[in-house]
Amino acid sequence: MNIIGQSTPRLDAISKVTGEAKFPGDLNLPNQAYMKILFAARPHAIVRRIDTSKAEALPGVIAVFTAKDVPVNEYGLIMPDQPVLCGPGSSKPYTDHVRWVGDQVALVVAETEEIAAKGRNLIEVDYEGLPLVTDPQNAMQADAPVLHPDRGSNIFCHYRIRKGDVDAAFADSDVIVEGEYRTPAQEHAYLQPEAGLGYIDEQGRVAVQVAGQWTHEDQEQIAHALGLPLEQVRVIYPAIGGAFGGREDMSVQIVLALAVWRLNQRGINRPVKIIWSREESIVGHHKRHPYILKAKWGAKKDGKLVAAQVEVIADGGGYAYTSTKVLGNATLMCTGPYEIPNVKVDSYAVYTNNAVTGAFRGFGGPQGAFEAETQMNRLAEILEIDPIEIRRRNLLTEGSLLSVGTPLPKGVSLPQVVDRLKVESSRLKDNLRSFARLKAGSSTANPSASSVQALQPHIKRGIGYGAAYKNVGFSFGAPEQSTAIVELFGAAEIERAIVHHAGADVGQGTHTIMAQIAAETLGIPLARVQMIVSDTAVTGNSGSASASRLTFMAGNSIKGACEQALEKWRSEERPVSVTFQYRPPRTTPLDPQTGKSEPNFAYGYVAQAVTVEVDTETGHVRILDVISVDDVGKAINPQQVQGQIEGAVVQAAGYAVLENFVQKDGRVLTDKFSNYLIPTVLDVPERVQSVILEYPDPIGPYGARGMAEMPYLPFAPAVIAAVHDAIGVWFHEFPLTPERVLRGLGKL
Repeated sequence: MNIIGQSTPRLDAISKVTGEAKFPGDLNLPNQAYMKILFAARPHAIVRRIDTSKAEALPGVIAVFTAKDVPVNEYGLIMPDQPVLCGPGSSKPYTDHVRWVGDQVALVVAETEEIAAKGRNLIEVDYEGLPLVTDPQNAMQADAPVLHPDRGSNIFCHYRIRKGDVDAAFADSDVIVEGEYRTPAQEHAYLQPEAGLGYIDEQGRVAVQVAGQWTHEDQEQIAHALGLPLEQVRVIYPAIGGAFGGREDMSVQIVLALAVWRLNQRGINRPVKIIWSREESIVGHHKRHPYILKAKWGAKKDGKLVAAQVEVIADGGGYAYTSTKVLGNATLMCTGPYEIPNVKVDSYAVYTNNAVTGAFRGFGGPQGAFEAETQMNRLAEILEIDPIEIRRRNLLTEGSLLSVGTPLPKGVSLPQVVDRLKVESSRLKDNLRSFARLKAGSSTANPSASSVQALQPHIKRGIGYGAAYKNVGFSFGAPEQSTAIVELFGAAEIERAIVHHAGADVGQGTHTIMAQIAAETLGIPLARVQMIVSDTAVTGNSGSASASRLTFMAGNSIKGACEQALEKWRSEERPVSVTFQYRPPRTTPLDPQTGKSEPNFAYGYVAQAVTVEVDTETGHVRILDVISVDDVGKAINPQQVQGQIEGAVVQAAGYAVLENFVQKDGRVLTDKFSNYLIPTVLDVPERVQSVILEYPDPIGPYGARGMAEMPYLPFAPAVIAAVHDAIGVWFHEFPLTPERVLRGLGKL
């Protein structure tokens, strides 16, 4: 049908443009009540007493819930280390501790949102303050206050990689580069704040309509906390206004379910709605992990890498969230997309009283890539080797061994990606040469105001490079599968196909991709495919919308279901219903001593070049031109692929130069968009050239690889290198705010 490879309009395009699409905050039911949450607003304390009497006496307040109302007061995507509500009354020890400002203490349900807020403010809580632990390096010390007393240490994850003989390799190196790098926290800043609607559905189930990234995981965590059978909980995702990993963990899911369930037990069958303010959203959900990376790399004179030693420390905040998995990716990617014969890595995830941290686009990759690619760019400078050339001499290729001692899966295209970048980036070099000639005294016939400004002595320009690889799917032995249900209806021909799939469309257009794969496989027009999505009552478990996995995993499950359905159809079975579960090749965890593992079953590959302009008087960095070369295996929908590349570049630009998330003593100081600045249209790079390569993945659906995170990974180090090329200063931390740039220039 040639539907694959076509830029088919998104299924939700019209509804979103016209405003017909319903996001969680748009949902309403008759006779609904409203909920507000009392956050701890302090980073480390014990809740000694909660007095809710004044709130309960307020006219219009329907109920107040605290920790004693939660049957199993724990949750967590990786480990159940977080209370649903903090305070006395739980059977699990230490659930009366708050460990970050976003811990939830009490819920108020009322007739209106205003009354709920007023009631929340009437709750009296007695806290006993505990010592703060905000520096992850201090938190690792034996004498540091322990945030989780039942665990005995603030280090909750430690990975090791030992490959070859690092000490001997350093002794044999011609050049050694060392550095300590720091990456910042980052706010997801999705358009739609956390919101949802809870109710008892027509079959008596506790139902919540929320925005998330994994319906069935939400269902499991709700059921666990409420002590209910899984089938008594239903999770539905309406339209979702962005996620980027920020909806991977719980926000309002469990407390909404708790409220409607407890109300129902009291004979009050009313839906409950909640919408967080932007300030509540920024304080109340997790951030990108800040990292400290200490690196020592050795190379020969020809640029060949011989050794890499890296210590990686991730600030996990008060609870684990997805830190262990994010740390695994950083552990793998802190040595870059390069074959290095001798590697030593020690990585740690550490509890602190800072904002909790978890999944964010790239999932540990951007932090590891910042260190690895900056090390490579510094080596290129010292050895006087072209930055692209030094990468070409060290790239992982087919059969190359990773730092964990096993080869990449077949289909490695890093050499082709980097070679294509070399060709495409010649344009950027030509532009810089032309700029240099103009600065030297040439003039244009009719210069624009901007070009005249650019020719001023304090304006400098430079170019920088980066490369990376990104896993597709869950890693390091995590169970991985995706289930699709396909129904076919018709007489002589297939008149209608219904695809049931739980995979979340968080704005990336994945439901359109699913429909395209179904139509292509069945050989029918796209208009005949109907999607039923993201509802645990009528879909199988799909896994999450994360790890660049949905196109790969959902695509394979839908393709498999459609192929089996076609076989039945051709055998004259009418109608047809098929359930198919796709399982990819297994992965294995890191060996505790050596780190040896088969970490992932598929990857995508990327290389980038960036030019910047630096104003040495103001410290302002402007991103002029970006070339992003991405091997996506097969572009199921090329326009959506281009959109993902451009979106990743803009978001990474915010990470690199603009978004300064500030915490002090465990409190968030940048809790508004007026003081936490994200890119606007004026901050978008002047030009983003998306170069889409299609070297098929051997096991991807129609050859597709996951790609949404790839363009993010090498961007910050490429910007850092471009700034160095412009002004001669290496920065080992970012964002490159004007203050930081001027400080680097010695002007502050």
